[in-house]
Amino acid sequence: MDIQQNDTPALRFPPFTEGWVRKKLGEVLTIGSGKDYKHLGKGNIPVFGTGGLMTTVDNYLYDGETVCIGRKGTIDKPMYFHGKIWTVDTLFYTHSFINSSPKFVFNLFQRINWKEHNEASGVPSLSKSTIEQIQLNLPTLPEQQKIAAFFTAIDAKLQQLKEKKRLLEAYKKGVMQQLFSQAIRFKNTEGGNFEDWEVRRLGELTYKTDKKNKENISYPVYSINNKEGFLPQSDQFEGVDSHDRGYDVSLYKIIQSNTFAYNPARIDVGSIGFSGDLNDIIISSLYVCFKTKDELNDDFLMIYLKSDEFNKAVLRKTEGGVRKYLFYENFSDIEIPIPSLAEQTQIANFLSAIDEKIKNTEGVIGQLVMWEKGLLQQMFV
Repeated sequence: MDIQQNDTPALRFPPFTEGWVRKKLGEVLTIGSGKDYKHLGKGNIPVFGTGGLMTTVDNYLYDGETVCIGRKGTIDKPMYFHGKIWTVDTLFYTHSFINSSPKFVFNLFQRINWKEHNEASGVPSLSKSTIEQIQLNLPTLPEQQKIAAFFTAIDAKLQQLKEKKRLLEAYKKGVMQQLFSQAIRFKNTEGGNFEDWEVRRLGELTYKTDKKNKENISYPVYSINNKEGFLPQSDQFEGVDSHDRGYDVSLYKIIQSNTFAYNPARIDVGSIGFSGDLNDIIISSLYVCFKTKDELNDDFLMIYLKSDEFNKAVLRKTEGGVRKYLFYENFSDIEIPIPSLAEQTQIANFLSAIDEKIKNTEGVIGQLVMWEKGLLQQMFV
């Protein structure tokens, strides 16, 4: 039985004024079960599991608009799809919608705390009967369609921005390969060619810094990850740092400005930091710390340290069994092709400008995601 609700969302599209109706999900849609696909041949029909696209086959389980939700494993990542689809047995799909818009249902599914409905103590699980009993508030179909169209437009803009970011990253990667192979060269201020590149050992261009915090001063504790580089340890580890734990930080390394640092066991995943303007901070004694000499531009080096060429060199120089280590002695033996300092600066400035565009695009994506979340809170009850 429909239950008329007096509650209405904070934001509504005109001219809608009717109260929203409370219904069980089982009253507005049917839940279908996924099946094994291994008996099918290759084709262009996508097969989805809880982790996303798995493969493509030559037959389909359902054709039309559907909202999928995990039956086992990842149960809190709803997915909308329109077209021919096959889902495996860990992923439910929905069909036979009654006075409900699939895209609106998708937005509703994003507001459900699916983990509250988990039925297992081990791997998270949902059942059809549990999903069918979940009660939600729905407006009239025309209002649903209006709301769904609005959020579809936002999602389309998000996809455009994500594609722009992907293209910028691909462009940067391609340009870096051409720059380091010297297929692309910059000109000097007079329009002429720069000097030929040299191959130098990193040990000739850098020097190790290992000053310890022997006086046990309570300098801010930092860590390094592969996205932000240097980051306050409390930001990376949920508000806890070495001071809070009462650790002896007298062996931690003091970091001054323009210092590079990396974990010798994690450099293969790009966990390299550059302190920039940071001064008087400390990091774990496990990190390898070094600075550059005058003939090497810091920004140029950081670009090289994030390149495929450097990653290949790391694989050749790392030591150890299961876990590979790149200590400074091995790091300093890596050979790097470098142009003149002036050309290094031009390369660094050019690639930094691309990085800034990528960063700005990421910022816009983040703002749009937060705006959409806020609207989801205000346009649903």
